[in-house]
Amino acid sequence: MSEAAPGLRAEELGAYFALVEVSNLLQYAVDEHLRVDGALSYVQFQVLARLVDSPEGKLRMTDLADGVVYSRSGLTYQAGLLDKRGLITRSPSPDDERSVIVAVTDAGRDLVAQVLPGHVDRVQHLLFEALTADDVAALNSVLGKIRDHMRAAPPRSAKPRARRNQAG
Repeated sequence: MSEAAPGLRAEELGAYFALVEVSNLLQYAVDEHLRVDGALSYVQFQVLARLVDSPEGKLRMTDLADGVVYSRSGLTYQAGLLDKRGLITRSPSPDDERSVIVAVTDAGRDLVAQVLPGHVDRVQHLLFEALTADDVAALNSVLGKIRDHMRAAPPRSAKPRARRNQAG
């Protein structure tokens, strides 16, 4: 009989649950604001914000999916919704026929500018208001280490797609 894998220590379990709960509470509040003030989902806002922040306001779809940590098919669906609203455009890459380039439109930039103040207010109030400057520096350091550790693996776009079992 094999030995059971060791569990998390009480302190690790507490940190894990606190991180998940904080993340869920923050995302819920931000998502609620974005839906009311901009008719956007959280992931749609992430897509627009990343495009606004990117050079020339455009990115390859796979880079966008890796950046927002979203499935390729899910992001394709969300991009379709944003495209229909005139907030982004999608076009074939001039360098790689398999790639799609996503670009933010002026309407997309305007919508980000419209919802950003409320977004910042919620993040400030819920996440940073209870922290000192030293706490924020420590949080940034710790979360940066964790993010870098998690991102050390190849990006999801570089991983092969899972093959579906095909019944014969």
